[in-house]
Amino acid sequence: MTFLNSVPARVRVVEVGPRDGLQNESSSVTTTTKISFINALSSAGFDTIEATSFVSPRAVPQLADASDVMQSIERRPGVRFPVLVPNEHGYERAREAGCESIALFTAASETFSQKNVRASIDETFARFAPVVSRARQDGVWIRGYVSTATDCPYSGTVDPEATVRVAERLFNLGCHEVALADTIGEATPVRLAALLDVARDRLPFDQLALHLHDTGGLATANVMIGLDYGITIFDAAAGGLGGCPFAPGAPGNLATGRLLGLLHGLGIETGIDEHAVCTAVAALVCACPDLGTEHGHAR
Repeated sequence: MTFLNSVPARVRVVEVGPRDGLQNESSSVTTTTKISFINALSSAGFDTIEATSFVSPRAVPQLADASDVMQSIERRPGVRFPVLVPNEHGYERAREAGCESIALFTAASETFSQKNVRASIDETFARFAPVVSRARQDGVWIRGYVSTATDCPYSGTVDPEATVRVAERLFNLGCHEVALADTIGEATPVRLAALLDVARDRLPFDQLALHLHDTGGLATANVMIGLDYGITIFDAAAGGLGGCPFAPGAPGNLATGRLLGLLHGLGIETGIDEHAVCTAVAALVCACPDLGTEHGHAR
């Protein structure tokens, strides 16, 4: 018995712990530890692992070793390792490190966009244009993010129409996949449903992901809403790592283990070994005991 109208046979889980997780940690994580963590997640069965970020090392010093990480991880066949790039310079650095998948990030809230990247939403798209043009020529896979899809830490509730418009622009620009991000974890099932009501006739749901934070403890309830609307791509971070350093009150992503437990409990296939994910997190915590994971210190 299920509360869902229908249950998909399979869901794709995108692991974001190595980038979105570690970027917000105050503890130092060595390059070797990051590489081992990504390799362990790769062998657990993920087909998409967001590995690191090529934003300015001054802005995100925790990921200043992005080139070294990407040049050293094991590249398994069929596994994508998207990296965050903010502009053409970031794209050039990523390509020099051998990256074949990238992620672009903008926001549905003008205020958050200014706080996060010191640019308007329109200005972020102006930065993206040359990046996407080059990526398409290079055969690089492109993911887009819409931050603050439901709530902004500075301006409050975000109009679903604004979120859908930005997502449409990302698809029209050439993104292969777009994630709607509940950046501060304040989305409720009612507000998420309202967003998906607006999105369902205008966005390709087979290329649409939900990126959920668990700040208010509603992430798994929101996953259920997403499943009910036909979403089959969900982001999660091993151990519940991370959050956004530019979003006050966003302490952690939806934990991968928690998401897998829900999906597997519903009889949905993911191709991911839950035990292997737990082992990867345990090894990370052993190397960095001060990390704020569900398996280390409670958030």
